[in-house]
Amino acid sequence: MNDVQTRTAIVTGSSRGIGAAVAQRLARDGFNMIVNYSGSKDAATEVVSKIEIEGGRAIEVQADVSDSAAVKRMFDSAEAAFGGVDVLVNNAGIMKLASIANCDDAIFDAQVAVNFRGTFNALREAGRRLRDGGRIVNFSTTVVGMKFETYGVYAGIKAAIETMTAIMAKEMRGRNITVNAVAPGPTATALFLDGKSAELVEELSKRSPLERLGTPEDIANVVAFLAGPDGAWVNGQTLRANGGMV
Repeated sequence: MNDVQTRTAIVTGSSRGIGAAVAQRLARDGFNMIVNYSGSKDAATEVVSKIEIEGGRAIEVQADVSDSAAVKRMFDSAEAAFGGVDVLVNNAGIMKLASIANCDDAIFDAQVAVNFRGTFNALREAGRRLRDGGRIVNFSTTVVGMKFETYGVYAGIKAAIETMTAIMAKEMRGRNITVNAVAPGPTATALFLDGKSAELVEELSKRSPLERLGTPEDIANVVAFLAGPDGAWVNGQTLRANGGMV
């Protein structure tokens, strides 16, 4: 990869939760950061401020990842600010749960737009514009293995992302670009906790042999490994960061 002082990373959906933790961790590792958001400008500004307070360099860039033109503009902004892009972390996502029989078109279409098309849009742009020696990290989910009820559409899309990950790793042959995925288990974020009872959260936290929920920092550490020099020989894989749940 390029010298540590000139490396740049885009983390989609990084105004809060796991994405914000990933952006802050990569900034501490020396990356110039693109903090992407769709609608939460104030939250993105706060993440940028935290990075700058710690001595890092970051800018916030608004882009709805389901819009291919917006994704192109995000890469344009990164190149204009920092000269190029070395790492893409495809973190942006939404979760709308329903059984397959009761999943209406709006729930289905929204998740396909953000979780599937959004990941694809960023992958396509990265495949064309990432500098040689770069890294791509996609996000899957441990539910691909656990197969919980009501997660059919969400987990089905993530399973497709795992397959795209392995295929794109082969398509990047000759450029020294690795493509991997991280599949978190239950993690203490607003996305996970929203709408769940305290009893359900406690039950899910005990499913792992480590008997706790993951933290955004736990997941950020795994992404940092894959994005950094120590992860250079891992390619085309899905790393299940779930405390041993599955």
